[in-house]
Amino acid sequence: MTAYPHLDRVRQPEDVHKLTVEELPGLAEDIRKLIVEIVMKNGGHLGSNLGVVDLTLALHRIFDVSKDLIVWDGSYQTYTHKILTGRRDRFHTLRQHGGICGFGWKSESSFDPFNFGHVGTGLATAYGCATADHRTGRKRKVICVVGDGSMTSGVAFEALNNIGHSKLPMLVILNDNGMSISKTVGAISTYFNELRSAPLYDEAKKEVHNLLQRLPGGPSVESALDSVRRGLKQTLFPNIFTAFGFQYYGPVDGHDIKALCHILENVRHQGKPVLLHVVTKKGKGCAVAEADPCGLHKPPDARPNGKLEPGGKPPPAKSKSYTRAFVDALVDVSRDDPRVVAITAAMPDGTGLLEYAKHFPDRMYDVGISEQCAVAFAAGLAQSGARPVCAIYSSFSQRAYDIVFQEMCLNNLPVTLVLDRAGIAGEDGPTHHGNFDIGYLRSLPHMTLMAPRDEQELREMLRFSLTLPSPAAIRIPRETTPDLGEAPRAPLQLGKGELLAEGKDGAILAYGVMVAKALEARAMLAKEGLHVAVANARFAKPLDADLATRLVRGHPWVLTVEDHAYQGGFGSAVLEELSLRNEETRKVKIHAIPDRFLQHADRTELLKFLHLDAEGIADVCRMIAAGQPKPEPDGTLRKHFFYEG
Repeated sequence: MTAYPHLDRVRQPEDVHKLTVEELPGLAEDIRKLIVEIVMKNGGHLGSNLGVVDLTLALHRIFDVSKDLIVWDGSYQTYTHKILTGRRDRFHTLRQHGGICGFGWKSESSFDPFNFGHVGTGLATAYGCATADHRTGRKRKVICVVGDGSMTSGVAFEALNNIGHSKLPMLVILNDNGMSISKTVGAISTYFNELRSAPLYDEAKKEVHNLLQRLPGGPSVESALDSVRRGLKQTLFPNIFTAFGFQYYGPVDGHDIKALCHILENVRHQGKPVLLHVVTKKGKGCAVAEADPCGLHKPPDARPNGKLEPGGKPPPAKSKSYTRAFVDALVDVSRDDPRVVAITAAMPDGTGLLEYAKHFPDRMYDVGISEQCAVAFAAGLAQSGARPVCAIYSSFSQRAYDIVFQEMCLNNLPVTLVLDRAGIAGEDGPTHHGNFDIGYLRSLPHMTLMAPRDEQELREMLRFSLTLPSPAAIRIPRETTPDLGEAPRAPLQLGKGELLAEGKDGAILAYGVMVAKALEARAMLAKEGLHVAVANARFAKPLDADLATRLVRGHPWVLTVEDHAYQGGFGSAVLEELSLRNEETRKVKIHAIPDRFLQHADRTELLKFLHLDAEGIADVCRMIAAGQPKPEPDGTLRKHFFYEG
């Protein structure tokens, strides 16, 4: 059993203040051991959390976190914060069903002010907190910890502009490790490299210090000149943060706890915006994570079998993920069409485009944590004759909604969106579940929406999207591609689904990943003498209204099945089309994700809870056939699977 001599003395935030500064490195070592032990079992964000252990300890040491407010922009790096705020005993449940979340989470602790799973918005929300404090006279320090990867997000700079103008005494900690999940990209990365390496001011300061030490009264003179020196630095060595109105300090070593405590103590009472530039090493203290901070974003032992995860090797063909299937298809189509280019927003690993870049390094663009830029950039490429494929997580692409509306759809440009993690994303929880993309894309004119049933259909849909003169979106789940054996396959045509199996007792109209589960449910029911038809919708827009009509007219009931929210989803589209045709819509039952935010849990567990696995779909069919109400998720489990806010 691993020993944690220093950590065993810390149960609540105030306990950090009881340790001496000299004991804090030992506490940091204990925390790193615990993080590595748990993340290697449960999965999670390893490198980023190891990198901020020392910084987090210094913040907890200098500030009163029961009163002062720390906003973590990118709350995937809050593991140390969780351990120090009374959650050490539950830390072994990290990202597990019923356990603590892998991100900052309000319902877990009063020390977590927001539910954040993406980055870029921390500065703006912290600015809101500081402004409210100023209006009400509340006295506390508002601190925002923001990564250099977050600075590739436009909203971060919008917030800096407003914070500097406000002159509110906020403290911004720039945690600079040269990474987001992958390496920070673009001119921002180059700029931070220059800030880290520029020795001119520091060398000049050392020379002045050495000179003053040799003069009578030198130390006191140096102290008196401190404010002049800071002003001189701002004048002679201005940077982007001073231009925004911040007092800039740094860069400083983010792993020297004593030095961090000293400088935090010095800046905590400043009456204006301060930015402290802290340089850290992602994966600090774990040799394999230091050597491969990108690959060890999630440790290899904790990666679910068959998932294409950062740094992972291609899974065997029999367990190929939809993500890997997409990348393989994109490589093939790019060989045939030199117009094809790939774009992602700081997720080249999770979307598989790191693998694509090995084949076409000059045709893969990572625009950083800026989904709006990614989609607008894709629109510009399409306008100029390229065929851009923009791969973004479904939940992250929501940030680009206005750009999808205007630059893509209003201009009717042939951009292909590939929405990874569509549907239930598993242990990453409600910030990553992609349950809403059909709803927010289906209402936009010119948009084509597709979802493949398996790898072959994904390949066909990708190629098909690149022939369209208008925008398209393909949703793919965080799941392995199924082997559907000898299931029939009709040629892919715009807005046309396919009937895969006949049945007289009812029909299932499934979308995307749900097709394989519907076929499995059908096989279960057939053994009981209940024979249902199964159809593959293929398109949510334009919908195959003829197929839906035939199913409704030829069967006593039709069940639509989707890995998406009820509201505005595929089932809603079916009802709309049938209503316009004056068909018998009462026969149609929608089976989808309820109007709730889903907690973090294994995707398989969540599908089972929602009756969206094969057995659950079979249960729903049994009850509809028997004239009973469709089953709802077990109420006793709701507190574990639904997030109520």
